[in-house]
Amino acid sequence: MIKTYKILSLLLSYPNQELQDFLVKVENELLEEGLLSADRINGIAKFCENFINTDIIDWQAEYVQLFDYSRSVSLHFFEHIKGDSRDRGQAMVDLIEFYKDNGMKPTSNELPDYIPVFLEFLSTLTVAKSAELLGETVNVVNKINVALSEKGNAYGFLFHAIISLSAKKPNIAITREMLENEKPQDLDAEYKEEPVTFGGCKGCDTSI
Repeated sequence: MIKTYKILSLLLSYPNQELQDFLVKVENELLEEGLLSADRINGIAKFCENFINTDIIDWQAEYVQLFDYSRSVSLHFFEHIKGDSRDRGQAMVDLIEFYKDNGMKPTSNELPDYIPVFLEFLSTLTVAKSAELLGETVNVVNKINVALSEKGNAYGFLFHAIISLSAKKPNIAITREMLENEKPQDLDAEYKEEPVTFGGCKGCDTSI
């Protein structure tokens, strides 16, 4: 297992007391594996410091307010690239099958395109394969990263780290277009985006 991906998955998940108790160990765990640069680990350490003494109820409320009420930073890939289109359901089914074909059976109640689920899946692969698959999603990840950075939100440190693990760099022009085309109040928006195929999963083709 690649611990770095697993840790990032946990940090992006809905916070609970067990996660908060784990924050004191995060920096050392990441340093031990050495997959991230020192700057990225320092950023994650700042994220942990931000929440380590926060009342867990307040942290949970902030998480829900941030990720559940704004499409611009939604933690579901297909929310950004499919919106409410009718083929979104089939894409979910195909992504689950892709996970199964690669040795992972999702056990949580979360949808398969939930970024923490995807990161947990990547943690089960080789470093090279994880970086390759992450590269297929990097423009969506960067769109969320930019939106969080504009808010000055600590979760941005996590997305900076995720992007640094990708085999491909984000296309800044695509990121800019996605943000500019986003409709007010996070209503449905369609973006011209490179396909996110998750290793050839046909139902996950997100070209529009």
